[in-house]
Amino acid sequence: MGDFLVKYLFLYVYLILRSSSFFFSESSNLSPSCKLRRQFHLNGMHKAGDVILGGLFEVHYTSVFPELTFITEPHQPSCQGFDPPGFRHAMTMAFTIDEINKNSNLLPNVTLGYSLYDNCATLGIGFSAALSLASGQEEQFLLQENCLGTPPVMGIVGDPFSTFSIATSNVLGLFKLPIVSYFATCSCLSDRQRFPSFFRTIPSDAFQVRAMIQILKHFDWTWVGLLVSDDDYGLHAARSFQFDLAQSGGGCLAYSEILPWGNDPNEYKRIVDVMTKSTARVIIVFAHQMQMTQLMKEVVRQNVTGLQWIASEAWTLVEGLHTTAFMPYLAGTLGIAIRCGKIPGLREFLLRIHPDQVKPFGWVESGGALCTGQENLVNVETDYLDASELRPEYNIYKAVYALAYALNDMLLCIPGKGPFRGQSCATLQRLDPWQLMYYLEKVNFTTPNGDQVSFDENGEALPIYDVMNWLQLPDGRTKVQNVGEVKKSVSKGEQLTIDEDKIFWNFELQEPPRSVCSESCPPGTRMARKRGQPICCFDCIPYSLECTSCPEDFWSSPQRDHCVPKKTEFLSYHEPLGICLTTASLLGTFVCAVVLGIFTYHRSTPIVRANNSELSFLLLVSLKLCFLCSLLFIGHPKLWTCQLRHAAFGISFVLCVSCILVKTMVVLAVFKASKPGGGASLKWFGAMQQRGTIMVLTSIQAAICTAWLVSASPAPYKNTQYHNDKIVYECVVGSTVGFAVLLGYIGLLATLSFLLAFLARNLPDNFNEAKLITFSMLIFCAVWVAFVPAYVNSPGKYADAVEVFAILASSFGLLVALFGPKCYIILLRPERNTKKAIMGRGTSKS
Repeated sequence: MGDFLVKYLFLYVYLILRSSSFFFSESSNLSPSCKLRRQFHLNGMHKAGDVILGGLFEVHYTSVFPELTFITEPHQPSCQGFDPPGFRHAMTMAFTIDEINKNSNLLPNVTLGYSLYDNCATLGIGFSAALSLASGQEEQFLLQENCLGTPPVMGIVGDPFSTFSIATSNVLGLFKLPIVSYFATCSCLSDRQRFPSFFRTIPSDAFQVRAMIQILKHFDWTWVGLLVSDDDYGLHAARSFQFDLAQSGGGCLAYSEILPWGNDPNEYKRIVDVMTKSTARVIIVFAHQMQMTQLMKEVVRQNVTGLQWIASEAWTLVEGLHTTAFMPYLAGTLGIAIRCGKIPGLREFLLRIHPDQVKPFGWVESGGALCTGQENLVNVETDYLDASELRPEYNIYKAVYALAYALNDMLLCIPGKGPFRGQSCATLQRLDPWQLMYYLEKVNFTTPNGDQVSFDENGEALPIYDVMNWLQLPDGRTKVQNVGEVKKSVSKGEQLTIDEDKIFWNFELQEPPRSVCSESCPPGTRMARKRGQPICCFDCIPYSLECTSCPEDFWSSPQRDHCVPKKTEFLSYHEPLGICLTTASLLGTFVCAVVLGIFTYHRSTPIVRANNSELSFLLLVSLKLCFLCSLLFIGHPKLWTCQLRHAAFGISFVLCVSCILVKTMVVLAVFKASKPGGGASLKWFGAMQQRGTIMVLTSIQAAICTAWLVSASPAPYKNTQYHNDKIVYECVVGSTVGFAVLLGYIGLLATLSFLLAFLARNLPDNFNEAKLITFSMLIFCAVWVAFVPAYVNSPGKYADAVEVFAILASSFGLLVALFGPKCYIILLRPERNTKKAIMGRGTSKS
């Protein structure tokens, strides 16, 4: 059927061109003029203006076409079947042009006119109308020099049919005459090589197809039937749907059938038989009202129920299908519809249309009563006056405005700064169609509804569709309700939004149907493709009794039919335990910084200067390092964190305990020097000796850590011994001896400090810092003695948590015990921060 249409089109075009306005004759050699050899007698209406825009609309939906022969000239067919919505589409263009003419900000001093033709839903008539718009209908006109001049129309809005648009764009595209369609959706029209001057304000079928596939995925429908009309619209949609469905992996086609044009009962019966025998419960139809009417007659005759219909935009909103015979079968239909918009003032304009203005369009049907124009239609409900759901009309509105804005931008061009050769501008007196097309490609404006209109490199507008649902009301009427939308945006791509609670399902359980070729295989079985069937059709075969071991990092699923990754466990920054320990570490670091600031600010006071203030500052720095090193135990273990965590911990604590040890030794030396003949002992505890002692003691720990890292370095380890289905990430110490020596050295210095401070606890009050050291080291030793058994008996991440807790507890103990009393005196009891108070016995007791 498709090949026949193509051959018929070329044959008709040949005869049209042989006798039409595209072939001219010169009346004389002296007077260059063109004369039409034949005129088309077309239904249309016209309005004069400085610039004329053409329009092609389906005002009648059928025609009687005489038999075509090679002997006779082609006769003009007669149009029949007045289509009120199609007539409203034509009047929408007339209204839009009137609105633009009243707008002083758009095309000032330029009046737009129009030439609107009826294509009668017939390819030959639509093509003839397009040629008439391009060449004009004047019988004879004079040519300017070099055949230059303004074309009869500057641009064409239409044609609504994809096949008609392909035919007209193939010819008029040669002259770069802009064509802006409001309803032609064939994805083939996006080919800029074939159709360089074609634009459209409706999304292409390619986007419509992807929208339908998203609906299928949303409801898990993987087994569907496809019906398409036998024209470019349907055939291109079928190819695009099959390709995109295969690419998406979202399902399979149970069958794909072509709906014939015209009345072919046998073919429709065969197609419905295929639908009946198939197990697919979802049917997608890319067709027009004519094919759907013929199809539904056969569906009703065979009483085929239990199907979920998905409608293309071509018939989603067709009220002619909302009949009492069809709705028991079509209720619950989901469909794609053109975006709805509002056009203020359109209904009032339609009411003002007088029959005399539209006589060329054939307002009166055969045998109908003649309208006088005096009838009151304000309260009359007709298809013509229904402006509640303006969808194609909104696209027409945007198409006319796009041409107007392009023309306006062209007229705003400044000579010498234009985009054409020699920086020239186009003018209305000498205008080539491609010059207007240049501005149309760059047009960008916003409608009163807030929608932005612009075209991409293929002449496509930004696509958006409404998702509609057919609901049958109790009184028998049909309501087509909006239940969602699918749109494409630059930032988020294609998105589907559906409100499932609003959807009416025409099934007993009032829920979406299941449409799959084969149900998912139960546990213990596997899929086996059926030979010669799509991938959605398979058998479920039980697994063999042989078991396969999962890899080390995987574990058997609960059904034991496949391997799943094991869970991982480590002390994380994101879990509550890790968050608490991290917060405590940062809090300790902050408190150390505050105390350091207090001591720095009051560094000249006696309580800070007593017993070598340099040691106090060094002790605070080492405590900050102790708090910070605990962070190395939190997070996913890595090689460098495993190596650094114990080394940083060991060196930081040895530096801290060394400072405390030296402070204790200084207390004892000062007390001994205060006795008669004991002054010589202080020479061994000067500032240089104190620094040297701390450096030597810390260097020993650094040497222990270096030897440990070189001989048997700690490393991350995936422990699977605690749990079979879980991997515990931890740091193995590498050498237990190295770890024991590191802890033992810290313990040795801490014990020595505790013993010396304990011996000095009964010294006079003016040397009472030894009591603070004794108490702090008691806390330190208690924490680390308790640490060893807790660490050994804690598995996985809890071992790290125990070590971090021990670091933080001992660090807070040292910080509070050593610096708490001094900060109390500095901040709250400044009268005790004097040399007399520190050295005087009575004052200290008070």
